[in-house]
Amino acid sequence: MKRQTPSPMAFIALALLLTLSSCGGSESSPATESEVQQAPQKIYKWKMVTTWPKNFPGLGMAAENFSTLVGRMSGGRLQVKVYGAGQLVPALETFDAVSQGTVEMGHSAAYYWKGKTRTSPLFTSVPFGLNAQEMNGWLHYGGGMALWRELYEPFNLVPLAAGNTGVQMAGWFNREINSLKDLKGLKMRIPGLGGDVLSRVGVEAVNIPGGELYTAMQTGVIDAAEWVGPYNDLAFGFHQVAKYYYYPGWHEPGPTLELIVHKPAFESLPDDLQAIVEGAARAINQDMLDDYTARNNAALDELVNTHSVELRQLPDDVLAELNRITQQVLEEIAAEDAGFKKVYESQKAFKEQAIKYHKISEQAYYRARELK
Repeated sequence: MKRQTPSPMAFIALALLLTLSSCGGSESSPATESEVQQAPQKIYKWKMVTTWPKNFPGLGMAAENFSTLVGRMSGGRLQVKVYGAGQLVPALETFDAVSQGTVEMGHSAAYYWKGKTRTSPLFTSVPFGLNAQEMNGWLHYGGGMALWRELYEPFNLVPLAAGNTGVQMAGWFNREINSLKDLKGLKMRIPGLGGDVLSRVGVEAVNIPGGELYTAMQTGVIDAAEWVGPYNDLAFGFHQVAKYYYYPGWHEPGPTLELIVHKPAFESLPDDLQAIVEGAARAINQDMLDDYTARNNAALDELVNTHSVELRQLPDDVLAELNRITQQVLEEIAAEDAGFKKVYESQKAFKEQAIKYHKISEQAYYRARELK
């Protein structure tokens, strides 16, 4: 039987119950001796592996924050030890390690696993698709989370949204991109559906873990790379090995990170600890977005004004053509894969509704804010 994710009201009710149970009154009955001498509660000790370097700003800290939060919320009954990429398993073996039960949890991004299931990239980000706000809405209130759990069921995994960076940058290049012809022949680190799209214009798309990107760029193993955005890109020092920094991140407008839990381990937890895991995931999902929203600004300023990075916008005609190719790629995969089609159509319908509303809300406000 599939367990339904508790509603926000369930979390509020739990918080109120805990608050009320901790409040003593003058008319309360004294605890009996049997209540005072209750048997100690079971302590669960879990391992979490990630695809990020240990304690890496933003991405890597989400797992650490989750561990701390769960420990505090559970009163130490659930303890999660975090291992960075390569400390326990290689970065891109996170999925298998959790699926097989070698560890109980993992923190990663679903688009790394398209070799396992062609549909997984849809749960990270779709080129020209949902932004962070829209992605969270679709997952939690538009049916997306149920589809994600259905997709991961055969792998013995329970997925949870656990972080979002917001719209990313298009990437780092050592040549100017003035037309699609300038992309042809590049060997670029770009995973997921964005890599599929660029392959159509002659880019050799490769998937390299973040911790290896600097050396790959420095030694010429790759010619270009996208990672995240100013906050993380500054930390990795990409400005030392690339000249041009392009925007916008057409390929990852709302990249969601995932917390994956070994299903038997999750089901072994009592209900309150399951709720704590789910609630803590929701908390770090929003916390990461807040972190990037606050820190990308200063990081970009430093890249441009201190390190003399050349910030460039991709030409409109390049973006238009990439958008056209994206729709072609998505429709082709949907025609070949029923599971992909099911998720894609759900996400597409949500996006169409969001676009209509955001034209008179978000977009209209951004325009109004610029008026003088």
